[in-house]
Amino acid sequence: MQQILPAQLDEWLRDASRPQPVLLDVREPHEFQYCALAGSLSMPMASVPARQQELDPDAETVVICHHGMRSMQVALFLERQGFGKVINLTGGVALWAQQVDPSMPQY
Repeated sequence: MQQILPAQLDEWLRDASRPQPVLLDVREPHEFQYCALAGSLSMPMASVPARQQELDPDAETVVICHHGMRSMQVALFLERQGFGKVINLTGGVALWAQQVDPSMPQY
């Protein structure tokens, strides 16, 4: 599984010449409501096995959580299901808020 740092993801998202990834946020709904990366799809971790058919297995997908642990577990699960372009956001939204968007609420 690939890893991406918040600054690298920010650079990717700002690059209009590059296809944008699916931003899959696997935190709980109350966490997602509190703060989220713009354009993220909310799919709580426990719901991923039942909802994986909503995702394109060929799309570049960045999996996001609070600190990067739940997202890593989901990314590994998706890889085992045949998803070939899964990337974990190292440090999750916590590191994103510290390094990229200090205005993002932290918890």
